[in-house]
Amino acid sequence: MGYQQREDLNVVEERAILVAVTLLGETIPLDDRFAELSALTESAGGIVVGHLTQKRKLPYGKTYIGSGKLTELKHLVEGVKATLIIFDHDLTPSQIRHIERATECKIIDRSELILDIFSSRAATAEAKLQVEIAQLEYTYPRLRAMWDHLGQVTGGAPVGIGTRGPGEQQLEIDRRLVKRKKSQLKKELTQIQSRAVREVEKRNDDHFTVGLVGYTNAGKSTLFNTLTAGGAWSHDQLFATLSTRIERWELGGGTGCMLSDTVGFIRRLPHHLVASFKSTLEETIHCKLLLLILDASDPNAMLHLETVEETLDSIGATAQPRLIVLNKMDKLASKHDALVWTSRFPDAIQLSSVTGDGVEVLEEEVKRFVVGPMQRVTLSLPTASAKAIDFIEKRTEIVSRDWTEDQTIYELNVGQHQLEKMMSLCHSIMIDGKPAKDMLERLWPNQLSAGSYCNVPPHRFHV
Repeated sequence: MGYQQREDLNVVEERAILVAVTLLGETIPLDDRFAELSALTESAGGIVVGHLTQKRKLPYGKTYIGSGKLTELKHLVEGVKATLIIFDHDLTPSQIRHIERATECKIIDRSELILDIFSSRAATAEAKLQVEIAQLEYTYPRLRAMWDHLGQVTGGAPVGIGTRGPGEQQLEIDRRLVKRKKSQLKKELTQIQSRAVREVEKRNDDHFTVGLVGYTNAGKSTLFNTLTAGGAWSHDQLFATLSTRIERWELGGGTGCMLSDTVGFIRRLPHHLVASFKSTLEETIHCKLLLLILDASDPNAMLHLETVEETLDSIGATAQPRLIVLNKMDKLASKHDALVWTSRFPDAIQLSSVTGDGVEVLEEEVKRFVVGPMQRVTLSLPTASAKAIDFIEKRTEIVSRDWTEDQTIYELNVGQHQLEKMMSLCHSIMIDGKPAKDMLERLWPNQLSAGSYCNVPPHRFHV
């Protein structure tokens, strides 16, 4: 494979053959794997023109597939005029080289395909830097095998001053350039991420944050636009969202939270991308509540849920509660399908982000988390505490008001987290004539404060 061919890894309008090998212990059905790989290929702009499968105990070292299947693959390439072969596996550099030589066709693996999609979707400066670093991380160990020209020697030939002498292998030059470029990009990314981390920390200090997480194309961005002022790009394709978007979500009664729409997860997400998108995923880690969005109409929804939970565990998002949301209920073929989901997850919220059915139920449930357990109390505070009084007037359920010379007295229904917020705005709040901080434990025994709310163990879904 020539240098220019390997340089051009864009999948757009390529005619692609998909290859998947079923190895010993493989649990995901072949049809499901091809469906996802086809969706990835189409998201990258490619056209699927053929499939090839093989069952093996272990991959063949040199070419991953056996010699007979390799010959069959070559004939399939010629028959359908394919320009690209995509493996649903991560290949080694030498395997890529041997398969390309045998088929005379460009080869990319699953990780490279996902990187290509991320590259085409990246819109912000941070996302572009993250993707470029991930691509360099992927490329660096593959330099020797990916380009034919790398064994050539620069120097030795009389082509100008500074090029004579023993010279240096082009491979080493390219490696040095990659390392230098990666170092520079990481410095730029660190500067952007340091600002982002500060913003995340301040937002979590000031607001209750809720994160939308789920498998790619589960409908997170559509739901985000339904719940908030919108602005997230919503499209029926994998990885439509790469950058986190934050908007205020009004829950009624003056109560609201900050809702974040994050990048979708996928089975075997390349670790280079997980590392590079760490700051994007930081938003998920610091959320106080996670909404696990599941496409109820997808036959692989249970496998997707398992992937999402494994990914959340791997990035350290294990401290906050998780609420499962069954999206796209309007797409279910029958009521029986809905009953199946109800029996599996009786506490899950069922809705459609397109029609809006079930959204009010979700809002009430999230509001319960944001406000905290409710109590009716008699509360007094200095009339001069304008910020705390404004919060009470706008965001709590007031039963009665009274005033003394310098105190405002309320009888109201208040949630634990609401009271903790008031206490941060005014340190002189009294409840039933006693300091509010002394009454918290009595009113809400065995409840955690808002500051340690994220230590609540996540609800586990057995799949």
